[in-house]
Amino acid sequence: MAMEMMVRQAEVGWSSVQQILYVPHTDAEYQRLVEVLDQLIDTVGEDETHPLASLMEVIGVLIERYEEAHVPEITES
Repeated sequence: MAMEMMVRQAEVGWSSVQQILYVPHTDAEYQRLVEVLDQLIDTVGEDETHPLASLMEVIGVLIERYEEAHVPEITES
């Protein structure tokens, strides 16, 4: 499939996905994304062949990136 066609398909489907797939910039957006990930974990579980498994992985990476930039590490005394 040509890249142009894939981009067009993504554009058509984006409106239904953009509410749960975004880069969080605020704590509220981060918290909402964590809720989405929790729901995906409940739905997908350990099934790496589930159609939403890659979405769960992408959202996990977005959350991890936000935490690295905005959540202070707890250091042991």
